[in-house]
Amino acid sequence: MILIDHTCISDDIEDQLFVCNLDKCKGACCVEGDSGAPLDEEEVAVLSEIYPMVEPYLSEEGKKAIAEQGTSTKDWDGDHVTPIINGRECAYAIYDQRGILKCGIEAAYLDGKIGYKKPISCHLYPIRVTKYDEFHALNYDRWSICSPACDFGKQLGVPVYQFLKEPLIRAYGTEWYGQLSREIDERQQARANEKG
Repeated sequence: MILIDHTCISDDIEDQLFVCNLDKCKGACCVEGDSGAPLDEEEVAVLSEIYPMVEPYLSEEGKKAIAEQGTSTKDWDGDHVTPIINGRECAYAIYDQRGILKCGIEAAYLDGKIGYKKPISCHLYPIRVTKYDEFHALNYDRWSICSPACDFGKQLGVPVYQFLKEPLIRAYGTEWYGQLSREIDERQQARANEKG
């Protein structure tokens, strides 16, 4: 594991190869699972604030789910999450012309309507962050629906931490990411030296 400031990063984030392959998975992470996307406390207020700009991008089913549940809701553990449609896809998910699920929040962001891209938990996936009082634990989440992303990552030779450079910088900053990259480079150089 790697320790940087108040974060504990699992070795899998260095070692696992991963690049999303939406042509294969069709955005399954927006529909599979037991509840909506995890939200930070501050994101609850953000979703409420930006909803008028996001609403035009959403499906009728998504709008209905949000009208009934709110722009965010709580799961059985009492954690803030995005609302879901009939126990399935995220209320903010929209299908494109190819039947691939995309994020309606991100669509509004890409159109310049809002300055918030999407929930950080979605942006960071397949990294899951567990927040403790003293530190954040960053772990790689293995999920069968992401096997096309693992295959694509192997094909391209891209490790998780490189694929997720943008959201990791969004979450922890440029300096933190630079330190992570240096630590990984040093570890890999040390391993290469050991092999001689």
